Amino acid sequence: MSTGLPSAIPNLKIETKDVTTAPGVTLSEGQSTVVRSILDLFAGRPSLPKLALWRDDATFTDPLTIATGRDRYAAQWYGLQQAFSEIERLHHEVTDAGTPILMDLKTRYVIKGIGKEQIINSVVAVHLDEQGKVSKLEDRWNGTLPEGSIANAFRHLNAVTVPKLVSVPKNEEEDAKKGN
Repeated sequence: MSTGLPSAIPNLKIETKDVTTAPGVTLSEGQSTVVRSILDLFAGRPSLPKLALWRDDATFTDPLTIATGRDRYAAQWYGLQQAFSEIERLHHEVTDAGTPILMDLKTRYVIKGIGKEQIINSVVAVHLDEQGKVSKLEDRWNGTLPEGSIANAFRHLNAVTVPKLVSVPKNEEEDAKKGN
C-alpha cells in the first residue's frame, strides 16, 4: 500500500489531529491520514479533498444506506451537515490496523429542527485498495448491519434519494462556501 497518496492531494485540511489506537495497534502514515479524514467526515466536516481519498466506485454502508459511487456516498457525508445541528465525537479507537482497518466510534447527534439527541455506537470497517484509497466503508451501528431483501431495498432507495436532496459541491469554491 502506498503512503504517498495523501500528500498528492492539495488542501486536505484534516481537522482531526490525533488518532487513538488500541495497545499494540500502529497505523502507517497513509492509514492515519485516511482514518483522520474519516473521523472528520463522521463529525460532519466533509470536503472534496477528503473525499478524494476515496475511489470513485467506493461503497459506504450503514443501517440506513448502501451508497455506491462518488455521487451517492458524497451526498451521505454532506447530508450530515443538513440533518444535524450538533455532531460530537464522544470516543474513537482504532482496534485493528489490518484489512480492513477497524475502529470503535461513539458519536452524539442532535437532529435539526426537533432537537432530538441520538448517541450511536459504531464499529467502522475501512477497506483500502492497493493505492491506499477507501474502496468500502461499513458503519455498523452496535456492531451490525441489517440483513434481508426488504431492509436492503430501503437502504438502496435511500442511496438514490439522498443525492436528489443534498447538494454536493462541484468545485473547491462551492466547497469553501459551505465552510469546508
